[in-house]
Amino acid sequence: MPKAWTQKDERQYQHIKSNLRDEGKAEDQAEEIAARTVNKQRRKEGRTPNKTTMGTGNPNRKLEQRTRRELYNRARQLNISGRSSMNKTELVSAIRNRS
Repeated sequence: MPKAWTQKDERQYQHIKSNLRDEGKAEDQAEEIAARTVNKQRRKEGRTPNKTTMGTGNPNRKLEQRTRRELYNRARQLNISGRSSMNKTELVSAIRNRS
């Protein structure tokens, strides 16, 4: 049990995991789904911070090797409009045109 979890969180985790195993999910998949569910509930209740990185990725890596989130953040820094509706390829292209 992670240190930040309460006994209730642990019970919820075990219950979800058990139900998923009964449905035929693999052990590791059931554990991941159960943990994500408990952590989502903790975030919803404000018991844990929502940690979404605002990084732009390693500047030594090619743009194509960065995640969409990293490209989006870089586009935001460059003040590229319409970035929220762009896919990864479009973001790469827009960043290249702006740089």
